This record gives sequence, structure tokens and C-alpha cells, in this order.
Amino acid sequence: MKRFVDLADLGRDEVLSLLELARRLEKQPEPHALAGKQLGLLFFNPSLRTLASFQAAMARLGGSSFVINPGQGSWQLETRPDVVMDGAAAEHVREAIPVLASYCDALGIRIFAEGRDLEHDLAEGTFNAMAALTDKPLINLESAVNHPCQALADWKTLDDLAVPRAARFVLSWAYHPRALPLAVPAAALHMAALRGMEVIVLRPDGYALPAPLMERARRAAAASGGSVRETSARDEALEGAQVLYVKEWGATACYGDAAADARLRSALTDWCVREDWFAAAPECRVMHCLPVRRNTAIAAAVLDGPRSVVQREAYNRLPAQMAVLHRLLRP
Repeated sequence: MKRFVDLADLGRDEVLSLLELARRLEKQPEPHALAGKQLGLLFFNPSLRTLASFQAAMARLGGSSFVINPGQGSWQLETRPDVVMDGAAAEHVREAIPVLASYCDALGIRIFAEGRDLEHDLAEGTFNAMAALTDKPLINLESAVNHPCQALADWKTLDDLAVPRAARFVLSWAYHPRALPLAVPAAALHMAALRGMEVIVLRPDGYALPAPLMERARRAAAASGGSVRETSARDEALEGAQVLYVKEWGATACYGDAAADARLRSALTDWCVREDWFAAAPECRVMHCLPVRRNTAIAAAVLDGPRSVVQREAYNRLPAQMAVLHRLLRP
């Protein structure tokens, strides 16, 4: 494995192999496996779990890491191609990324969607342009429409909980005061489809996931024995569900139009996950990648209750990251 930028690049058997490695490293640490290795982490956007888990994973394997947050202790970086740099950015990624890559053995990059042009974001234009600037092992720490690190940890969480492969997995939109990126819902959708689950995307009108993401998930499901569909009928979707994966995202019907999105979501504050959602799914577990706004996206009583596994998900970022680094740097 040379790069970890998209779970779809690996195929199901390779993902299963990574998960087995994660479980092994969790039980039998290798504190000297990556001795002398250096990981560079370039974060254009904030992070808690991704940043901390990669630093901790590298340390537990005996390696080191450094973190760059452009504009915070380092030069602000320009990402746009062919731009006249007469603004705040002092350096372009075309110079910065090769420099950073020369200092490390693997490089991770996080850069969120621009949120203006859906076609551009679906094509991962900004991330791919930066990825082309290095031939070092590369990790996608979250891009416009992907978060493979979160997806790998989510898959491990489902395995830890012994959730059957063919169980009903509901990916539900939840309310947030503003539009959020598509990366996590897209990654969770593909992960569950690749695992072979019965996947239902539950969302209000206007928040359907983009057709290319749905089609890609359907292809993965077809190859793995699962299925993918979408609905706005909450009770029907949740009936018999074993997993409710909650996530907020922006309106695809008016992508890039913040005012239109705000008008659309203003009537959807009841899309806050509460205990009464689970009348027909008493054993359903609740997942969320975090951070989450309490009593806005998910009620505090649900987050603190027995069906919530959000802390287990967050913990699993560590063994998942250890497996990725081990596979990249000690194949």
C-alpha cells in the first residue's frame, strides 16, 4: 500500500487485512516498528481526533511526527492554481508540499471542501492537486468528499460490536445551524456498502447525497452482497435497524448557496436524534464521528445513554491509524 486516500482504492479484502492488523497492534503493540520514521501532518482545517490519534499512533510505533497548521506559526499557504499571490498567503503549496515531504517518510493532508462548487468538490480537485506534488506515502486526513481514516475506524467499531455484516445501517442527516461538508457521510456510506450491509440514507428533502456518491456506494454494495437506498421516511428506515449513523451535511439541492441552505434547514430542527426515534429499533446503536452539538444534532440523553458508541468510535481511530502507518511505512 503506497497511499491511503480512499477506502475504495483498496478493495474489501485489503480493508479486512488492515482491520486485522489494527486488532493485532491493539493487542500486541510494536513500540519499535517505526523507529526513526517521521510523519508530517498538514492541517488546513481544525482537528481533534485525527490530529491526536495520528500523533499518538506514530509515537506508539516508535516514530515521530510534526504538525503544520498554515497561517498559525507557519506561512499561510495558497492552494489555487495560477493565482496572482497578492493577498495574505506568502507561499504556494507547489513549493511547500515538496519541502515538507522531503522532511518526512509519510505525509498526511487535511483540507475540507470549498463548499461553493459541487462538481469541483466531488472531483477532489484541491486535494488531488496537492497529492500530485509528492511521491511519498500519503494519507487523506479528510478531503472534500472523503474521510477514509474515520471510515476504517467505523468499520472496526462495527466489528467490535459484532454487528452482522448484513444488518440494517441507517445513515441519517441531522440538524446543524450551518452547512457541513459531505466527507464523513460519503465515507460512512461507502464503508457500510463495502462491508455488505443494508444501507439506508435517511434525509429530508433537499439533502439527498449527490448521485455520484450514491452510485459508487451501490457498486460497492453489489460487489459485497449489500444494498443501498435512500428515503425521507424516518419510521420505515429505522424499523429493525441495528446501527444509526448520525451526521450533519449541507443541502445538495442548493450547494454553495448559504442563504438558501439556511432557509431550507430552518424548518428541520426536529431532526435532532432523540430516544423516541428508536421505538421500532430497541437494540439500535448510535454512531457519530464527533464533534457533535448536543441537543442540536443528538440529544444529550442519547449521547450519554447505553446505545451510544461514539466514544468507542473515537478510541478506534488510534488502532486504525496504527494499522495505516504500519502498512505504509513497514510493509
